[in-house]
Amino acid sequence: MTAGRQARAVRLGPRSVAALVLVSAIGVMAFGWPLLADSASGLAHSKDAPWLFAALLPMLLAVVVATIADVGLDAKAIAMLGVLAAAGAALRPLGAGTAGVEPMFFLMVLAGRVLGPGFGFVLGSVAMFASALLTGGVGPWMPFQMLTMGWVSMGAGLLPGADRLRGRRELALLAAYGAVSAVLYGLVMNLQGWPYIAGMASGVSFVPGDPLDQNLARYVAYCLATSLGWDLPRALVTVVLTVTLGGAVLKALRRATRRAAFDVPVAFDQG
Repeated sequence: MTAGRQARAVRLGPRSVAALVLVSAIGVMAFGWPLLADSASGLAHSKDAPWLFAALLPMLLAVVVATIADVGLDAKAIAMLGVLAAAGAALRPLGAGTAGVEPMFFLMVLAGRVLGPGFGFVLGSVAMFASALLTGGVGPWMPFQMLTMGWVSMGAGLLPGADRLRGRRELALLAAYGAVSAVLYGLVMNLQGWPYIAGMASGVSFVPGDPLDQNLARYVAYCLATSLGWDLPRALVTVVLTVTLGGAVLKALRRATRRAAFDVPVAFDQG
């Protein structure tokens, strides 16, 4: 391996893509089905979350297995996944629950950028799972948090210019993406609980069976009235950490990726 060899993201093969599409499709349905439910529906995520969780874990494992089968990842990749997931889980309690200050977001974005969308999705999901165990945040919301954080990190891996964009321009791109994804994370997670919260003002309450546009208008009003005070600080913290620490973290991740040589085909001696 030469010193100048460029770090490359873990590529996505056809099986990896299929597994990611399936997991994401189930996630979209899990978040969005209440908007299409009729007025007679009495289901709630407190009842369906265990089933989603039971389906999600094997599918996350399927993404890992599919990626290994596609590109022959070895123990080094699994070790890096564990280290980064543990780091993300350790960062979250530093500000979780305090006005949306969640420093793990910037690490998930940078790791997804360097290691690619498939690895990023698994990393975001596993890191959120580990942080829930660490902070005692296990509940009906956890599988939804895992999915959403997986999407955040996966999206960073899909950003353009991974091979050529460096320096301030890359940090600006990642900071902008981090800000947008931090806000979108809150907006998406609101769908996990908003349809089931009773006793709110009629202007922000979900009404089963109402036209989709009317419920979406109430949803926007609900987000503006409740979660934006957490979403904007989360976005600000992500931007500040990306701008100040992003360069050093990206270099460290790329150096570790080059040394691990994830993109080098596995070869066996015939002797």
